[in-house]
Amino acid sequence: MSRRTTRRVAASTLTAGMAVALAACGSSSSGGSTGSGSSAAGGAAKSSNGVTQVHITLTGGDSDTCTLDTTTAAAGPITFHVTNKSSTAITEVELQSDQRILGEKENLAPGLAPVKFTLTLTGGTYQVYCPGAKQEMQDFKVTGSAPKSTGGTASTLLNQGVKGYAKYVTGTVQSMQTAVNNLVAAVNSGDLEKAKKEYALARPFYEKIESDVDGFVLPGFKPTDNAGNLDYLIDMRQSNLDPKVGWHGFHAIEKDLWQGGKITGSTKKLAAELKTNVGKLVGLTKTLSYKPEDLANGAAGLLEEVQTEKIKGEEEKYSHLDLVDFNANVEGAQQAFAFLKPGLDKIDPALSKTIAKQFSAVEGKLNKYRDSKIAGGFVYWTPALRAKDASTLSQTVQGLQDPLSKVGEKVATAQ
Repeated sequence: MSRRTTRRVAASTLTAGMAVALAACGSSSSGGSTGSGSSAAGGAAKSSNGVTQVHITLTGGDSDTCTLDTTTAAAGPITFHVTNKSSTAITEVELQSDQRILGEKENLAPGLAPVKFTLTLTGGTYQVYCPGAKQEMQDFKVTGSAPKSTGGTASTLLNQGVKGYAKYVTGTVQSMQTAVNNLVAAVNSGDLEKAKKEYALARPFYEKIESDVDGFVLPGFKPTDNAGNLDYLIDMRQSNLDPKVGWHGFHAIEKDLWQGGKITGSTKKLAAELKTNVGKLVGLTKTLSYKPEDLANGAAGLLEEVQTEKIKGEEEKYSHLDLVDFNANVEGAQQAFAFLKPGLDKIDPALSKTIAKQFSAVEGKLNKYRDSKIAGGFVYWTPALRAKDASTLSQTVQGLQDPLSKVGEKVATAQ
């Protein structure tokens, strides 16, 4: 997934989601100066339907800037809208608390449509982190206390949903462990074609749950250390490497198998490392917990991932298995939505129905590319096929993205 070279902070949006409700302290830290928001225009935060709206704008020029329209807000649900007007240096925005990532948006190319994420924040000082900006870190202050759960029907259903989603994540990662073990066995046997097949079968599991990567940092590692970031170690692409940590994981193996066309001692070492790191991920995901808005933000994030990377063929540069990943991203988003749906049906049944319909539309479009004779079950997403079909596929995904992006605020305000 990640395009970033370094992950600056640890812990998860997910586990952090619980921490946010307890307290948010103001220590900051990584990368760049910490200020009181000198880039902000100031003024009181505006709200809509009970949700505070904060706008973050990225601009380029002589020095790239990250500007907040306000640096203070009352406790409760807050939606952060991120627009990259012209910055080529800033591709990512995070909201942090005590070095934990609470919410983020990546792959923020200039000119793309605005994106957003919603969090329920209690009183404290947070940090908006924009790596690459002239002022990378700005304080964001929240006053008061977040409202407690109402215990109503929708709230109860949503909280039941997040517990179910947690089991889905741990089950998916355990299935990935089995698939990666098969990949390692094929690599060790020296059977190139078998290894390619097992690679294609192992990939989807990670793509289904990669929206939860903020929690994939090993205990005891500094947040800035990619050596302890399992997302980096499992899924980093060659174009975004941390030179101190080097290249590990799926895509390093992919290059050996498809571009190198052979299995070497290095390939076997990479496969063994992947097996070890996936084993660590199995243990780590059992410790994660979630809030309803985490699922909503994650589902939206998976579709953004499709639009920014899979559609362009950037993820599987050597194997061209991007449609396998594409389908897995959609399935992961669909599962997150499915666990929220009983609660959302109580909150906004029309929106819930629209989203379910749009998921079916995306599935229908993807089904045209299925090919059971190819490992992974989809045709290769070659440059020629991308040139022909990328635009249509992208438009279909956009039809799902739009209503799905509304779910975060809906579930946050239902608590």
